Amino acid sequence: MGKEYNLKINGTDYNVVIGQAEATTIEVEVNGTLYMVEVDRPMKPTAKIHPPVAAPVNAVGAPVVSKPATAGSVGVAIKSPLPGVILSVDVAVGATVKAGQKLLVLEAMKMENSIEATCDGKVTAIKVAKGDSVLEGAELITIG
Repeated sequence: MGKEYNLKINGTDYNVVIGQAEATTIEVEVNGTLYMVEVDRPMKPTAKIHPPVAAPVNAVGAPVVSKPATAGSVGVAIKSPLPGVILSVDVAVGATVKAGQKLLVLEAMKMENSIEATCDGKVTAIKVAKGDSVLEGAELITIG
């Protein structure tokens, strides 16, 4: 169904499974009972389910998990908040960006996450490409 959690609330154990999220409704299963939970604002749309694909590999055939920082990088590094796969890169090197502007889309835990600029500036380096798998904390983009 979805992501499973074991929670202890006020001394009672609960097995919680978070399922599909659409608009303002989320499927939540608690100890085997399914609930439709309504939230006060629309949820981000869930990513479409795709069949598994092989992890991207580099020139020597090793899986790409993050790209190393370039020596001498100057500027603010935008880092991945979660491990995931890059779905799109929406800026190019040399582009001027404003704080809060969408830079790329990261799919993590079947959800699309917009990664935004944390400051105004110019994109000086893009360290990932569409399809790359990244770890939490991996540098994605540098803004100078």
